[in-house]
Amino acid sequence: MPEQSNDYRVVVFGAGGVGKSSMVLRFVKGTFRDSYIPTIEDTYRQVISCNKNVCTLQITDTTGSHQFPAMQRLNITKGHAFMLVYSITSKQSLEELIPTYREIIEVKAGEENLPIMLVGNKSDEDSTREVNQEYANEMVSKILKGCGFIETSAKTGQNVHEAFQELLSLDKSRNMSLRMDLKKTRSQIRKEKLKGHCSLM
Repeated sequence: MPEQSNDYRVVVFGAGGVGKSSMVLRFVKGTFRDSYIPTIEDTYRQVISCNKNVCTLQITDTTGSHQFPAMQRLNITKGHAFMLVYSITSKQSLEELIPTYREIIEVKAGEENLPIMLVGNKSDEDSTREVNQEYANEMVSKILKGCGFIETSAKTGQNVHEAFQELLSLDKSRNMSLRMDLKKTRSQIRKEKLKGHCSLM
């Protein structure tokens, strides 16, 4: 079990070149990087609302190669939720996610309602599509059981925000939202701090 803290860890897996980093950057910074730079591992942080409190969404963007199995296993152990990204232009990139999915299920054995989201990126490249939505849905129902599914475009920003919100919604043990009223949150923090003070009579 990941240790309890105010960090909620999302780990992003997928083959090299499917647009994992572009998707994370689009979500966190609202920008798009056209050039492909292979990632070893990057972590991004975003403030979210978790059970009406402030919580840090920690997104780990992993390497696209399978060179670091120990690192992958460690990320699964520490992760709370998982995003499996493929490119709709590559059927192979979808099939490469099956061993990763199986490892997540094995490492997290016993955890109910594990939040896992299958994400078909590059939906803007429909003319070179190799994976249609029916095929992806079939994978979810037969092999990647329990996963949510959405198609995104890191380039246009389509459904990127929604993909992360959907992933958080799959975790039934917490009530999480990407949208938050920071003024309200600060006043809640003040109230919680006041509640923490004890007075001896």
